[in-house]
This record gives sequence, structure tokens and C-alpha cells, in this order.
Amino acid sequence: MHEESALRYVASAGVDTVVSLPCDRTQNLHSLILDSFRQITVMREEDGVGLCAGLFLAGNRPMMHIQSSGIGTMLNAVMSLPVPYELPLPVLASWRGIHREKIEVQMPFNIHLPDLLDALDIVYTVIHEASDLDRIGGAIADAFEHHRPHIILVSPKVWEGIGGTAGSPTPRALPPRSREITLAYKRTVTEPFWRRADAIGAVAPLLTSELAVTNLGVPADELYAARDRPENFYMMGSYTQATPIGLGLALGQDRDVVVFDGDGSLLGTAILPVVAAEAPENLTIIALDNGSFGSTGDQLTHAYGVADLELLARGAGITRTCKVQDEGGLRAAYRSREPGPRFIHAVIAPGNARVPGIPFRAREIRDRFMGAVWSPAMKQTLFG
Repeated sequence: MHEESALRYVASAGVDTVVSLPCDRTQNLHSLILDSFRQITVMREEDGVGLCAGLFLAGNRPMMHIQSSGIGTMLNAVMSLPVPYELPLPVLASWRGIHREKIEVQMPFNIHLPDLLDALDIVYTVIHEASDLDRIGGAIADAFEHHRPHIILVSPKVWEGIGGTAGSPTPRALPPRSREITLAYKRTVTEPFWRRADAIGAVAPLLTSELAVTNLGVPADELYAARDRPENFYMMGSYTQATPIGLGLALGQDRDVVVFDGDGSLLGTAILPVVAAEAPENLTIIALDNGSFGSTGDQLTHAYGVADLELLARGAGITRTCKVQDEGGLRAAYRSREPGPRFIHAVIAPGNARVPGIPFRAREIRDRFMGAVWSPAMKQTLFG
């Protein structure tokens, strides 16, 4: 089976985790991934970018497996996270739109994909024949050796040609789905009088060995001003990626991880069901909900008077949630947190603190953070 050969090259490159969103042209490959690797399913490809970043920062060697159309949804995350922070991101992509494509809408984007990757200076490898599958190992090695994204575009011809395994895999036995869902939920939101900097300032002094990820823009500046530590991963861009990064960190090592995320970011991602499904006990998400896009002028989000983030987390399957509305309540919730994942919904007022910007470049943030997380043995294993 060509799929088995492909995955042997993936394994030989040291990949330990595959983050995926399935493609119907690689059903057999996906089935074999489930049998051979730790596998994490995401709902949107861009969430996989942050998840892989967190896994790598925790000392793992992740890879994404998607269909190539998903590259379109993840380009901004790629260009604002693994590119400037110099993080490896190997992507094994089923290249749609080029071989016996039956879905018309797959063609307009995918036939131009190499030109788009060239324009963005993203390295890629094209595999048209099964005889070229041995190039997979080198492409993955390149991503980790040069700390950059490397896209591997594999034509469906490889799997569906002579000697391939066209068709659907043997159906898997599904686990029982029956369950009871009970929810008694009533909350009162009072008019908030404290701001994001107050909330960050309430938690920052309590941090000990925890790894912290903070949302992009002003929140990162406010955490830096409240308490700078090498264990803080400051995001400079990559909207919606704070919690995916934190999830990857939590799954990739044993230390506690706290994410300072925002309402706009959390409403724009599909990561919360993934958090619930993977259920890392060492992850705490603090949702700093000012009901606005705070870094761009306090334009209101739908969390201001419509959506309830705590209920959203509950609906996603996260059961350990609470709502806090002042610094004392937040400190108490953080100190008394139980094994997670935990979701602390802090209802705050719009407004940014006047604090200086972070003086570090993206790579400096990465190096400081990895220096605080990685042991010498990990560095030797992953970098040689």
C-alpha cells in the first residue's frame, strides 16, 4: 500500500503527532494515521497552525494532514506565526483540483496553489507519482532543520493509480453515541467596572511555573507590563490562535498552561470542541471578555450583549467553567482551579491600559520561551 509507505517516511522523520482535517481522497491514509500516530482532529485548518506551534514549543514533532484547499484558510496564520517565529510546520496535503477532480469548486484555488506558495516564499514539494514518496522524509526534515513551513502536495493519483488503494477503508467500529445531556444554567452579568489590564494584573502575580500564552495586540503588552517572564509566549499576530497554541502546549508537556484569550478571538475559532475532546488536565483558558475588539478601537463583538462565552464553552463540552466579574473573583477562581480543562469567563469593560510595547522580536520571544521549557536533552533530540 502506498499509504503505508508514505507513513513510514513520516515516522522515519520523527513525527509523533498528526493534526488533521480529513479529505475524501485520502480516507485510507487517514485511517492508517489513526492506527500509527497520536492524532488530533481540528475543525478548521488554521487552528492546526497554532496547535502545531504549541506542540513544537512543548518539545514535540507535529505534522498537519489536510486537503490542499484548507491551505487557503490557514495562510494568514502561517505567515504570522510559524514564519516570523521560525517554527517548523510540515504539512502533508492532498492536492485537490488536479487529478480526476469531480468537484468543480475545488479547481479555481488549487490549480494556482504552487504560484501562490511561490509568491509567499513558502517552500513546497510536489509528489505526482508513488515513486516520489521518499521525498516526504526530506521535506519534513527540512521543516524542522530550517524552522519553517514546508507544504507537501500529494496528487490523489498516488493513492488511486495502479497499485494504490482507491475506495473507502474498511469501516471502523464506532463507539456508542447515546448519552444524556443535562444543563442547569443561570448567570447574571453585572455592569463591568474593571478592565483587561486589571484582570491580567490579578493573575500575573500568581503565576509560578505555569506556561502562559497571551492573545495578540494590546493584551500581550499588558501581560508584559504586569509581569514579564520567559515562560510567557507573547503573540504578535495570528488572530484566533492563542487557545490553539495553549492547547498544543498542554498536550505536549506536563506543566500547567494558562491562556489569556479574548472574546473576539474565541468567537472566531472552532478550537473549544477540540479542547473538550482532548481534555488536557493542565490547561486553563481565561476568557477576557470586554465585548469588543480592544486592540482595534473597541468595536463591539457579539459577546457584548448577545453571546455568552461560558455557555459557549459548556456547549463545546468543557464542563469546568465559571464566570467572574472582579479581580477578587478571578484570583479565587484561578487559585481554586481543579484538573481541567478549565474555562474562566471574566466579564470586563472595554479599554486598554497605556503600557509600552513588547521590546522583543518574534524569534526572541520564541528563544526565551523555549529556553524556559526545553531541557538540554530535548534540544539535543530535536535539533541535533
